[in-house]
Amino acid sequence: MVNKKTKKARKVKRAAALIAALALTAALLPACGEHSSGAASPSASAAAAASLAPASTDEHAGHNMAATSAPTAATAQLAAAVDKITDNYVLKIGFGGGLCEAALHIAIEKGFFDEAGLKYTTTKVDSATSLELISTKKIDASFGLLAKMVQPIENGLDVQLVTGVHTGCIRILVPANSPIKSLADLKGKRIGVPGLASSPAMLAQRALARAGVGVTEKKMEVEFVNYAAADLPLALKNGAVDAIAHSDPQAIIAEKDQNLKELLNTATDPYFKNEYCCVAYLRRDIIKEHPDVAAAFARAVQKGAHWVEEHPEEAAKLQVDTKWVPGDPVLNGQVLASYDFRPSGSGAKEALKLTAEDLKQLGLLKASTNIDELVERSYIHLPGVEDNDVTLNK
Repeated sequence: MVNKKTKKARKVKRAAALIAALALTAALLPACGEHSSGAASPSASAAAAASLAPASTDEHAGHNMAATSAPTAATAQLAAAVDKITDNYVLKIGFGGGLCEAALHIAIEKGFFDEAGLKYTTTKVDSATSLELISTKKIDASFGLLAKMVQPIENGLDVQLVTGVHTGCIRILVPANSPIKSLADLKGKRIGVPGLASSPAMLAQRALARAGVGVTEKKMEVEFVNYAAADLPLALKNGAVDAIAHSDPQAIIAEKDQNLKELLNTATDPYFKNEYCCVAYLRRDIIKEHPDVAAAFARAVQKGAHWVEEHPEEAAKLQVDTKWVPGDPVLNGQVLASYDFRPSGSGAKEALKLTAEDLKQLGLLKASTNIDELVERSYIHLPGVEDNDVTLNK
């Protein structure tokens, strides 16, 4: 855990950086004008959001990290303060209503986008269609689980990741009285997933392969069964499947309500805890044509992530109170506290590389795909974005 003394030191350092930034801003931009925001939260613009995209009932939801480089956070805040944008483009941000989108929700509710001079709208999207909406330019930017993006990126989805936001998200669960004690015991079993190309399905295949269970086309030793996300706990309860791979908050709710046990939790697993599960991304043309807007979006999301890291319980309560997500704010806060919300641009790049390499080995990417080239074209470091190399400590 990050102790109170360390957190206090960070706050003092950030405050000093912000004071310096404001002083520099005053010296450089004495006649700077005001820039209004086009913010739209669920409580303020539900009608506008509904008119832009179909409503979604799908939700999904990575904690303690020792950064090897301290000055970059202050550098990011300085850049954000000095470079308040003047581009009037209205960024269309898609959100799915998941608990793990806390950094995005907080960036809106705490005014971090407004501070940067960013004009924007928010659109509720279904996780199954969010990538289609961004490819058809219905939305410009979004936030979500990385694993489901890799195959579409290989197939030409023209987006670029701008920051890793947090770790965690996904659990593989079985009934508490199940004879299944480990991932290896799932050989020959049925596993419920919220979509065969979903991030939980991708994660399950990677984890099972590491446990020695065949998950390739030539050697498939489990059966993946597709269910609606909301129906997975019932399918497990009724015995239709032997295990489920699911994302929070549904996973943790099912675990508590149905007395389930974890075979894997990516927030604590020795291998996956070192990997960002969720990332922020934008269309490539937006980054090219509106670079200041793209950078402001990324910096504000990172600032929101830092806020969640320091205030997980308060963040969860704010999410529920402002109707971004449903559920019990106390339980939600416990889940957020179990993730590591310290963001990193390079963390997104590394997570993409690890995931893509695993998926290629499993035959889920083309044998001809050059992973290094895929990663280089699909990640970009934007000005002022924290780009720390990080070591996750669980």
